[in-house]
Amino acid sequence: MPELPETETIARDLDEEIRGAIIEGVTVLRHDVLREEDDAGFARQLTGAQITKVWRRAKLIVLDVSADDDTRHLVVQPRFTGGLFIERDATPAEIGDYVCLSLPLADGRRLHYRDVRRLGTVALMSTARFAEYSGALGPEPLDPALGDTELSVLLRASRQPVKVALMDQRRLAGVGNIYANEALFWAGIDPSREARSLSFDEVSSLRQALCTVLTASIAARGTSFRDYRDARGERGRFVEQLAAYGRAGAPCARCQRRLVGTHAIDGRSTVFCPSCQR
Repeated sequence: MPELPETETIARDLDEEIRGAIIEGVTVLRHDVLREEDDAGFARQLTGAQITKVWRRAKLIVLDVSADDDTRHLVVQPRFTGGLFIERDATPAEIGDYVCLSLPLADGRRLHYRDVRRLGTVALMSTARFAEYSGALGPEPLDPALGDTELSVLLRASRQPVKVALMDQRRLAGVGNIYANEALFWAGIDPSREARSLSFDEVSSLRQALCTVLTASIAARGTSFRDYRDARGERGRFVEQLAAYGRAGAPCARCQRRLVGTHAIDGRSTVFCPSCQR
């Protein structure tokens, strides 16, 4: 489930708390989450390395690590139920369940990757490999360089339903099901419409709605339905502000007509107002 706001929240927290920390060792408990390296190679390259920065790209959490003047990138893709958290005395006991790997830090703390369904991945990449990997992803929706014109070009090249196009990580990075639903609701656009059918004004409204929703969710530390927790083990609060996602059958916030839920567009839950979204 973690999308842009959730991974941004985790990355910001980790950067504030563990930037500069030394990784003292590696414990791999679930081997199937690793990519690019085997257990031994993963541990060898990380042990003794310093965490120099933690940041986000798309739905990824990226830890830049440095050892012997060589910088590598620890790339965590949480997918549906994954997440990073720092072990503390006050961490809820259930958060410690489903830990897949642990990084003991020299200051005595431990950084854990937890994943209930183990659909997420953890990969250690060289700078060149990460540049190739990141280059296959689309632009960031909150990047000021992505204006109405740029988004219009991206969407109008697609015959897919606009909701599907928004979630295509090669086209636009970081947007998933929750925020595609929300942005399309506030922009008044039917999620089943072909992306190429949107007028320039509709694209402009959609970009503004998307930026507003993503920014508001980051401020609320993300959306928690089931498994998502931030790096402190706490739940996100944006669920209280959702207008569409998860509200099928509830009244529309604008016209009070009942919201409709369907899985017909892309096999995922889509909620929209048949009156307000055209």
